[in-house]
Amino acid sequence: MDSSTAASLWDELVGTQADPDLWVVIATLVAAAAVVLPPRPWRIARNAITIAHEGGHGLVALLTGRTLTGIRLHSDTSGLTVSRGKPHGIGMILTAAAGYTAPPLLGLGGAALLAAGRVTLLLWLATALLLAVLVMIRNAYGALTVVLTGGTFLLVSWLAGPQVQAAFAYAVVWFLLLGGVRPAFELQSKRRRGGAGDSDADQLARLTHAPAGVWLFFFHAVSLCSLVGGGRWLLEL
Repeated sequence: MDSSTAASLWDELVGTQADPDLWVVIATLVAAAAVVLPPRPWRIARNAITIAHEGGHGLVALLTGRTLTGIRLHSDTSGLTVSRGKPHGIGMILTAAAGYTAPPLLGLGGAALLAAGRVTLLLWLATALLLAVLVMIRNAYGALTVVLTGGTFLLVSWLAGPQVQAAFAYAVVWFLLLGGVRPAFELQSKRRRGGAGDSDADQLARLTHAPAGVWLFFFHAVSLCSLVGGGRWLLEL
């Protein structure tokens, strides 16, 4: 790759793109809601939220000095991230808290990039994060899920035109913002029925001696505030 090609790629990466028309933003919101709200499409699309959830655990584990040993994604949309380190302390608390907060916070960060016109940067960052997750996947179903998701981002980044890229990016960010809200409500419902006894909220309750309900409220607060804040940026309110 010569210097001119590298410079061109860099300019494309850090450059800004024109905002799509408002109807595109609203159409992608409707499309994301149509995937998140009905049970049947959500059962499939939730795999993408699980990637973000487990990736959040893994990233924070590394940032807090823990040793990340692997990530597994399962066909029932559950997942497991395993790390080594002290079984208590701030590193373990932050790692446990990162799962349910990762998808909405990623959506909020994506909304900030789109509000700044950084469509290409968002797509490339998402592809890089998926590649990092793929390296730590330890089961075939998880690898297939991440490869298909990352391949979609890669194809759109390289082959699609600017308008398609923008529509895809907005749809993805809306999906993260909306899809980041639903899992906390699902967890709350499971706990009400006596299930999910080893959920992230219950692990955090054992680590901090704060009730699991407090951590559920925290998950709700992060996801709903991210949806409101990110939605305002996307709709330019």
